Amino acid sequence: MPEKKTTRILIIDDDPDFVSGIQSVLVKAGYQVDAKYNPKDGFGALESGKYDLLLLDIMMGRGAEGVMLARKIRKDPKLSETPVLIITGIREQIAFLFPGQAVHPGFVAVDELVEKPVAPKLLLEKVAALLKAAQARKAKAGTTK
Repeated sequence: MPEKKTTRILIIDDDPDFVSGIQSVLVKAGYQVDAKYNPKDGFGALESGKYDLLLLDIMMGRGAEGVMLARKIRKDPKLSETPVLIITGIREQIAFLFPGQAVHPGFVAVDELVEKPVAPKLLLEKVAALLKAAQARKAKAGTTK
């Protein structure tokens, strides 16, 4: 797993207070953290920077813009391997967004979904697990080439 000091995380969420709290927890744990407050700026940051993990809100702007952004990321060859942790306040409504699918849909590969507010300990556990899984995939891909 990459060292925390060099691990870059991007948060895309339109709630500045929530972002500030999450960013504080992650920075105290030793991660480098950037934040964007809308999907357009977030996607631009992803394209121009190398991030090891994305924390993404679903409900932004005019609705479920986070879902559209997650799908856009998975279609982009340069970004498709970026692990995505969805942090949302609408867990009960997820099934509404994805009719006929499970409450935890597999619409973004290797994603996790946690409800707001998220406990710092749970956040750090999910972040560590996603980073470890991504590192393992990279190592496996390197041995199959």
